[in-house]
Amino acid sequence: MLDAALIKECADPSLKPAIIEQFVMAAGSPDPLAVTVKSGGRLILVPKAASTEEAMAIVRQYAGQAVVRVGLTQFPAGVGVKELVDLEPDLVDACQNLRKGTAMFAKVLRIVAKWYGNPPSKDVFPQIFEDAIYAWKTGEFEGVSVFQAEDPGGGLGNQKELQADKSEADTVDGGVPLQTDAESVDEKTIGATGIRVNLSRIGGQP
Repeated sequence: MLDAALIKECADPSLKPAIIEQFVMAAGSPDPLAVTVKSGGRLILVPKAASTEEAMAIVRQYAGQAVVRVGLTQFPAGVGVKELVDLEPDLVDACQNLRKGTAMFAKVLRIVAKWYGNPPSKDVFPQIFEDAIYAWKTGEFEGVSVFQAEDPGGGLGNQKELQADKSEADTVDGGVPLQTDAESVDEKTIGATGIRVNLSRIGGQP
């Protein structure tokens, strides 16, 4: 579980602490130095970094030729960076990674919420959150590259429902490893009580 003080000091204020915890649990890593490298959808085994220098060496080795995710939020290395030399060590700083990652995830949530028509109902938010997690892992949502896409803006005021379900979601998601395929996300969603109705209703959409 993330430290409450770290969330308060570093995370994007538009997201509730419970949402941030669920985001990191579902798509991030407990290790600030964690580096995940994928190429062609396959995981590339890299040595576990024991220092900032080691983590950044791995990032620089693979950035530009593979999908590299870094730190607590598994932030996509290279987003907004034109040259590899511009990759900063703050990628593996817990506070900076959480700040960048939660700000980016808030944007992804707004993109997904806009696709749903920005519904005010709190009942829809769990599905929006699941879709946003999937978009974070894959980098795309409905053909849009979410990390490069423009922020549609707007608030995220319907987060209460997910916060209320947090304890149950913790039980469901706690032991689930990082997964990137649609089936695994759906399996996890189906296991969460209270979301089944949403799935049956939304499943018919293209």
